[in-house]
Amino acid sequence: MIAAVAPFERALLQLPSAEAMALARASRPELERAMQRGATPDVEALIGWEFRGINTTPPGAPPIARLAGIQKFVKGMFRAADGRAMGYNSPCVQNALDGRWHTRPSDEAPKRFGFYELTAVDPTGRDNHYLHALLIDYGKGGNPAWDITSGLRDYLVQIDEHNPDLFLGKAYAAIGPARLPLGFFVLERFRRGPTSVDAP
Repeated sequence: MIAAVAPFERALLQLPSAEAMALARASRPELERAMQRGATPDVEALIGWEFRGINTTPPGAPPIARLAGIQKFVKGMFRAADGRAMGYNSPCVQNALDGRWHTRPSDEAPKRFGFYELTAVDPTGRDNHYLHALLIDYGKGGNPAWDITSGLRDYLVQIDEHNPDLFLGKAYAAIGPARLPLGFFVLERFRRGPTSVDAP
């Protein structure tokens, strides 16, 4: 039995929780149900934190994320000078999935790229697949036009309304007016992030 952990104290855990690992290994139908049933995350509770990320590999699916070196990653959230909720990604060492997270090139000076804006989903907007989610819009992150991340649109939900540390996301590629689903990812509160970030 897993002992209860107070809100935000999970960030002190050095390894991913059993709940996060279960999501990382869940099937697509299970993840879709969890996505539909998730709660809307509190943006203010995300700001100032970094989150361990896992791009999931459903049973029987080819390990594309692992082969591409992007199965493990870190997402950070911060408040920009103009007041917008923003975020970034950092690449990670691709060690064992249930091992520690180490950002590259180092934990002291990680690379930050793939910036995005974090907002509530606009039901009248093009990106409105999950109205109870938060929208991670890389198209509004100030990334260079040639940066492939600019075409990403992610949705993020909190798995359990009583656990503010575990989240599930679903990524889409924006190609003109079309939105192509790419896959699911898991986020778990990891550590305090920087108070200021040099965004593009």
